[in-house]
Amino acid sequence: MPAHADFTCDIDFAYGIAVNNSQVRVMEKTRTVIQINEQHQLFIGGTLQTLSEDEQRLLKEYSRGLHYVVPKMIVLATEGVDLAVDTIERVYLGLVGRDHESFERLNSAMKRVRWKVKDKFRHASNHYYIGPGTLESVDEFVDTEIEAQLEEAISTSIGGILSAIGGINTEEGEVSEARVEEIARQLEMMGEQLELEVGPKADTLRNKAQWFCNKLKRLDRIEEKLRASVTALQPYDIITSQPQHNTQSGD
Repeated sequence: MPAHADFTCDIDFAYGIAVNNSQVRVMEKTRTVIQINEQHQLFIGGTLQTLSEDEQRLLKEYSRGLHYVVPKMIVLATEGVDLAVDTIERVYLGLVGRDHESFERLNSAMKRVRWKVKDKFRHASNHYYIGPGTLESVDEFVDTEIEAQLEEAISTSIGGILSAIGGINTEEGEVSEARVEEIARQLEMMGEQLELEVGPKADTLRNKAQWFCNKLKRLDRIEEKLRASVTALQPYDIITSQPQHNTQSGD
């Protein structure tokens, strides 16, 4: 999406985060290393921690933030991937048609992309889970996955790609300049149409992503205060962040 290039979020989860109505669990593979019950009980390695009033206040704010953010981020990630995949499919369908032999391969490849991303952002009933490393790598993950699946769906030779895009018979040898210009016009017209139809949705998702990024930065600051105060929590840097440039601030 055009607006994507000027926004990056250098926030990550170093552990898996599982959230339900009453708990937040910090997961190391399949093992729960930290658990917060009802936003006020903190268990670390299975041991209930005795907290001061200030620590309890920080814990409540931290837990409440994760309860709010994690489910909505799963929805956001799914919507973003669906929009990207739908756009690719629409462009491809508009250029080659549903009956082209490669369309079904592309369609199957895009389904696999959706499945892999949704496996990273899981939701079942009132249980939500985001896997470690997902936030930082999801854009790269989607881009590389889509690229790989496209290569699988379409021949990687220049002739094969042109054949898929323009319905060109590569046995004819050279592609005429007029045909190349026709393909370029098709792409330009489709780009303008997609900008009108998809652009606003992409901008909305980007704004949401930026808001959640800022929210997670605030939660990271709360976490750092808790780690500085609760000795048993110090080894666990759950939300990680790196300094970034040209990123807007806001709620």
